[in-house]
Amino acid sequence: MSSYVGVLVSDPWLQSQFTQVELRTLKSKFVSNKTQLERFTVGDLPPVFSKLKAFNGTIDEDEIKSVLDKFYSNADDEVDFETFLRAFLSVQARGVEKTGGSKGSSSFLKTSTTTVHHAINESEKASYVSHINNYLRDDPFLKSYLPIDPATNAFFDLVKDGVLLCKLINVAVPGTIDERAINTKKTLNPWERNENLTLGLNSAKAIGCTVVNIGTQDIAEGRPYLVLGLISQIIKIQMLADLNFKKTPSLFQLVDDTQDAEELMGLAPEKVLLKWMNFHLKKAGYEKQVTNFSSDVKDGEAYAYLLNALAPEHSTHVALETKDPTERAKKVLEQAEKLDCKRYLSPKDIVDGSANLNLAFVAQIFQHRNGLTVDDSKTSFAEMMTDDVETSREERCFRLWINSLGTATYVNNVFEDLRNGWVLLEVLDKVSPGSVNWKHANKPPIKMPFKKVENCNEVIKIGKELRFSLVNVAGNDIVQGNKKLLLAFLWQLMRYTMLQLLRNLRSHSQGKEITDVDILNWANRKVKRGGRTSQADSFRDKNLSSGMFFLELLSAVEPRVVNWSLVTNGETEEDKKLNATYIISVARKLGCSIFLLPEDIIEVNQKMMLILAASIMYWSLQQQSDTESTVSEDATDDGDANSVAGEISNLSIDGASESSPTIQDQELLTKAEKDEDEVDGENNKDA
Repeated sequence: MSSYVGVLVSDPWLQSQFTQVELRTLKSKFVSNKTQLERFTVGDLPPVFSKLKAFNGTIDEDEIKSVLDKFYSNADDEVDFETFLRAFLSVQARGVEKTGGSKGSSSFLKTSTTTVHHAINESEKASYVSHINNYLRDDPFLKSYLPIDPATNAFFDLVKDGVLLCKLINVAVPGTIDERAINTKKTLNPWERNENLTLGLNSAKAIGCTVVNIGTQDIAEGRPYLVLGLISQIIKIQMLADLNFKKTPSLFQLVDDTQDAEELMGLAPEKVLLKWMNFHLKKAGYEKQVTNFSSDVKDGEAYAYLLNALAPEHSTHVALETKDPTERAKKVLEQAEKLDCKRYLSPKDIVDGSANLNLAFVAQIFQHRNGLTVDDSKTSFAEMMTDDVETSREERCFRLWINSLGTATYVNNVFEDLRNGWVLLEVLDKVSPGSVNWKHANKPPIKMPFKKVENCNEVIKIGKELRFSLVNVAGNDIVQGNKKLLLAFLWQLMRYTMLQLLRNLRSHSQGKEITDVDILNWANRKVKRGGRTSQADSFRDKNLSSGMFFLELLSAVEPRVVNWSLVTNGETEEDKKLNATYIISVARKLGCSIFLLPEDIIEVNQKMMLILAASIMYWSLQQQSDTESTVSEDATDDGDANSVAGEISNLSIDGASESSPTIQDQELLTKAEKDEDEVDGENNKDA
């Protein structure tokens, strides 16, 4: 496996202002312009910066020039890379100031990782450390390192080898990572550490975290603001895990009719939590409406009413009668502790309106006592949740994949959030830049139904241009929430993305289309030349359920990645499950960004089998391309294949693929630190 080398600058402070993803992207932009221009000067910066997505819509070329004029007296001065970075920071600071300092999405999962404000919230750090100490204190490997002292930076050192990250993900969503795939030794070499971090980042994406601005190098360096941002997302996913209707059907008590139920099903978990809180507050006689976990709860009154309603046996009016907000917050926390709620925040955090910590506090109250009962009169709403298992798994897969792309809108429910067409247009613009004419798009909130239809008609139009099979499908089918058609469209979009990534790998495919058959042939040939015996007749081959074929394929592309002493023969259902969970973790550990579940392998879901094989194939070819291999691992007997181009050209190209346009979606690449969101419509070249 080739090691990842970060972009370095001589000034440590300047280095600290950027993530590795940002440095790679900006270095690519700098080199591109320096190559095109005879002399790259300060005067050339305004038009270059104005085209960056980081400044799109916030600051124009004239404003950029005005900012740079204050810092650089001579526009003819030649620009080196560090000057380029400093100029970028100056312009970005002006952009943040102009927009009021807001750069993030409203969703709690869209953690901002700006390069201007990197202050660490010590209260949040202490809260997360306490959470980790509590949930991982009995872990066989980590218990010798815990508890962590929140007053020190020991936490950032401990997270560097990736073990804690992987363990915490399994606490948030049990079973996400097969712990047999984690490298657990007292001292890890750089290769093993990078494997753990790659496994952790790919698994974080697989549970719904947004990690487009975080790379393995950033975690290995222990960058505090990035580490806390990622840990925050993981913990919040854990804390809000019960806020869905499958795990907590009694949530239907919050709605009065079918329309309300459909609306509630499409809400983000934190919005459901607010609705739950207001439901109890209204019954308790609290006249205000809580709309956030910051200013609306900082006086502590809402908490006092909520706890009195949920735990009447501990009810006290002392908190309400207390006039001082800090004293009231103390009483609230004392009352919450009687419900076994761990004290991860202080009275000051409540009074200061710390949104993250207050959200976690309310979520913890919900976990311990939600105060809801199963209402037989609401059983009709529960019937809305009767999707078949495969449909539910596919929805989950596509939802996580979409969110991994770094789109502006975070998707909580595919069947609800995609009906207005806007998110689909965002995704199409990601995977096929320039395909969307935004002048024809209607941005949410959209009140008029025909505007939603217009967006969805544009989606169908672009899909047909990409050669998707959309016979008798209209935009109104998406608006009406036709699940079967929507899943079919998303599957074609994901497949298109993967095939085009293979086709465009460093242009080594020489423009030839890649088909499903090509991927199957490559995988079979790879396994055979690795000295193994498994072969797959198709991606529907029931023999794939044992897991042996994919384990042998993974071993063929990287011999040391599979520990064969952990592999079963895959004959019983239990053995198949063990192999399937191991396959997924090993693939992610290798660098594959995949979103399938063990059940998809056991049941041989043809779609997921294709994506898994294609992801492994891409990783293998990418490693050859990155190391500029002179002799292909798959060289034919006559020596015709001695490069990535040869390997691809030797595939059995027996017909045109259903997809042909180019694709720049780097989030399905096998390096978690790729960030397609900042490459400004170019071909996402590797820096």
